Amino acid sequence: MTGSANGRPAVHLVDGSLYVFRAWHSMPDEFRDADGHPVNAVHGYTRFLCELLERAKPEHVAVAFDASLTSSFRNAIYPAYKANRELPPPDLERQFVQCRAITEALGVHLMIDHEYEADDLIGSTVWNLRALGWPSVIVSADKDFGQLLGEHDEQWDYARNLRWGPAGVFDKLGVHPQQVADYLALCGDSVDNIPGVPGIGAKTAAALLAHFGSLDGLLERIDEVAFLRLRGAASCATRLRQHADQARMCRRLTRIALDAPGASDVDTLQRQSRPADQLDALCEQLRFGPLTRSRLRALAI
Repeated sequence: MTGSANGRPAVHLVDGSLYVFRAWHSMPDEFRDADGHPVNAVHGYTRFLCELLERAKPEHVAVAFDASLTSSFRNAIYPAYKANRELPPPDLERQFVQCRAITEALGVHLMIDHEYEADDLIGSTVWNLRALGWPSVIVSADKDFGQLLGEHDEQWDYARNLRWGPAGVFDKLGVHPQQVADYLALCGDSVDNIPGVPGIGAKTAAALLAHFGSLDGLLERIDEVAFLRLRGAASCATRLRQHADQARMCRRLTRIALDAPGASDVDTLQRQSRPADQLDALCEQLRFGPLTRSRLRALAI
């Protein structure tokens, strides 16, 4: 299986916002901090992060958070990008700040930017480290990350404990990693409010890319589409002609940026020691119980 290259242990890159949202939706709303504010998401996220560090024992690790729901460069390209998503309520926004504080108190490198999303920060880090010979494990269930997986990389859906490399992307989507952005540009992504090409679904998008290789190859040879052994091939060709520019625009949204301000060297991702009183103060403020406090102390460097 993938996950190591040249004998080097994989760098773990965590899609932090995903696990905060999961905790927010799954943890009972009975936890309060010292000021009486809800901290259910913080409790759930902290358990997740502790378990991840205990199980994987990563030497190099980072957690990326989103801070660009309305300010991402993608919003400038397509203002309706993620317009279907509600902004986090103040109680959750406050908890995101606390989750970032817990992450830093454990000496874990934090990545956050107002122009680039967590995907871009992780993607750029994967790209930078690959050039230096380091493999990555991306801890997330998000299908978009499939486009980043190289020969020695893995994606880890932590909640389901499923891991896969580049071949697993094809098993899941029917396209190869280098085709994922084109695939999503064709069939769209309702989660991010990306329209794609109307009438082209996942199976058709995968079939078109299997034949033409890429979105550019497909749009250069649209005249051939009508003659493919594909259900509704003629109408598919018409839709591609009508929406070619939209497909190209969608690819600018679905392609993970590789020039974002991610980590450029592995030393940045080495866990750092933090003052013990920083963690103790957080435990007091968040009213963690003795079990969580002892786990955090054991994990602190």
